[in-house]
Amino acid sequence: MFFLYDVFIFLMVFLMKILSHFNEKMRKGVEGRKEALSRVQQNFSTKDKVIWMHAASLGEYEQGLPVLEKLKIQRPDCKILITFFSPSGYEHVVKRKHIADVICYLPFDQKGAIRDFVNSFQPVVFFTVKYDFWYRLLETLKRKKIPVYVVSALFYQRQIFFSAKGKFFVNQLKKNIDLFFHQTTDSLKKAQSIGLYNSLYTGDTRFERVKSNVQNFSKIPWIQDFVCGKPVVVVGSSWETEETLVEKLLTACTSVKVILAPHDIKRAPHIQKHFQDKALRYSQLEEYWTSVQDYPILIIDNIGMLSRLYYYADIAVVGGGFHSAGLHNILEAAGFAIPVVFGNHYRKNPEADALIRAAAAKSFADAEQAALFIQRLLEDGGLRKKMALQAKVFIEEQPKATVAILREMQLLD
Repeated sequence: MFFLYDVFIFLMVFLMKILSHFNEKMRKGVEGRKEALSRVQQNFSTKDKVIWMHAASLGEYEQGLPVLEKLKIQRPDCKILITFFSPSGYEHVVKRKHIADVICYLPFDQKGAIRDFVNSFQPVVFFTVKYDFWYRLLETLKRKKIPVYVVSALFYQRQIFFSAKGKFFVNQLKKNIDLFFHQTTDSLKKAQSIGLYNSLYTGDTRFERVKSNVQNFSKIPWIQDFVCGKPVVVVGSSWETEETLVEKLLTACTSVKVILAPHDIKRAPHIQKHFQDKALRYSQLEEYWTSVQDYPILIIDNIGMLSRLYYYADIAVVGGGFHSAGLHNILEAAGFAIPVVFGNHYRKNPEADALIRAAAAKSFADAEQAALFIQRLLEDGGLRKKMALQAKVFIEEQPKATVAILREMQLLD
């Protein structure tokens, strides 16, 4: 069966190389992998002990980081490696402050490439986040007797493991993973239903990250001047539909202030042009500081600010949920104890259902319905405060997943 898997990987790599000539994101992934081996060999010796975290993209990185930070404290003698599959995760993290000695792409899951990469240092522990499994990598690590874990594991019914073709993949996970740390009880039950009894429910590590963001909050220059005491809606990781929502909202609520952080900051000038004289970009605030109060929309045109922006919000709108791109991080907003609104496409986001059940969030099928509900929240302070309190309670009551995970890792040492 591994033969068929290797054929699949070969075809995937071939296709990615072809598409890289036409797609910038694909090109970055292909080119970046060419440097992965040389980067670890330049920064690690074959005797270096390394704690290794793998994340598919930025969301998984944020989930794994609390565990990685604690492991670094426990093992100061070890160096840190973070690998990514997606350019959107790698590009975001490599440009900002981080705890890793090396950040690079995970090589394509081909036997020789993985062998050479793993042999360049001494992994003392490896963990992947959520559900990014590469079977040659797992096999290689197991053969070298490296402890392998899955942090914030998430199993859902549409995965290949629950199909007639999934037996090979399930068997590989049984053989090569020491423990799955599940973020939901439903994921735990699904994993156990296919024989993955090396599983524990520990909760979602993102809650520690969210709590840390709130506790270590630092104010953002100029934002308070823009807000000027008016109610604020922060629209995080927006796509076109969320921007349509803003249009509808401002038509009905002329006194509200909107802080809009696009998913793709390259679109910031286009968004500003669309809203004409109603919008100002964050990079222009100092230039326009005397008239900043006159603008209803502030467009964020830099990276790394969004998690702090929710501090200023009375209501949050989180993007991605109105189409197949998928819902972005809603927990960052809930962490600041505010109602959260989003679209109803969130199949891989169990926290969305949990927040809705807690009466701290609402999802909608279209922008118009969402705008009407936000208008209602702005007019009904009692309802807004009730949802805010539910968000606060929801975040505070979550289990301390990182503590539980580290305790179990210690037991296996």
